[in-house]
Amino acid sequence: MSEKTIEQKIGQRIQKLRKAKGYTQQVFAEMIGLSTNYLSDIERGNSTPRMEKFVAIINTLGCSADDVFMDVIDYGYKVKASRISEQLDALSDEERAKVFAVLEALISKTE
Repeated sequence: MSEKTIEQKIGQRIQKLRKAKGYTQQVFAEMIGLSTNYLSDIERGNSTPRMEKFVAIINTLGCSADDVFMDVIDYGYKVKASRISEQLDALSDEERAKVFAVLEALISKTE
């Protein structure tokens, strides 16, 4: 299978963020003034919304543009690293130690 397009990656990120907020496609589409079918097309990467709708999507999701574009921008790993850091802060000391051990093992294999 070929690599996903930028539109597909962005659409999947929008879908993931929407689901994390607990919005159905129908409810979310109504919130931003789109048809459910058009939102579905965006989430599948078949359509790209105009800038004003992108802004409405981002604002309604309560996220940053980095959250939506992190999979397609060159420095998106910095956003991901920041999110992981926030998640690490929420872990217990024991859980955090386990995560660090796994990361260190993976990194050592790449060196």
